[in-house]
Amino acid sequence: MDTPNYIKSLLAPNTKKPQGRKVWSIDLETVWLPFFTATNTMGDTSIAHDALGCPMRLAYDKAGAVRFSASGKPVIRVAKELSDNVRMVRDNFQANLLNYAGEVMTEHPDEYKTQLELSAKAGQPIAAHDNQELSKAIEAIKEAEAEAQETETTPQTETKELVEVS
Repeated sequence: MDTPNYIKSLLAPNTKKPQGRKVWSIDLETVWLPFFTATNTMGDTSIAHDALGCPMRLAYDKAGAVRFSASGKPVIRVAKELSDNVRMVRDNFQANLLNYAGEVMTEHPDEYKTQLELSAKAGQPIAAHDNQELSKAIEAIKEAEAEAQETETTPQTETKELVEVS
């Protein structure tokens, strides 16, 4: 089995760094809008023109009033039709990834098992080191908290004794 081009393209480096509102960690303006405009053009989707023309919308509560965040800023959301289509693409993307992995596992079970074993063996020293470092860090925090507690109680006791003696 040859690796499909769409999988190879996912693994190729891409230096473009889009900026702007992200939907599923992908830029809305430079990726999703051109993509969905293209799918509309080809007849694969029929997303409303208003959703593509004004993808960012004010959020409203059930009573119809504009919603505000805890910081006092108005809540902005992506048009429901766009977010629904992004969700569908994401679900299909995940299904394709799992389908590909399943095909590889079925057609190359021994090689796949070898990869799993090599990965587990290579990861063991890293996990062990991280566990040791985490244990040391937790112990250091506990010791610092204990010292801080001792320091807090010790001066107050001494001060009370001095006050009582005077």
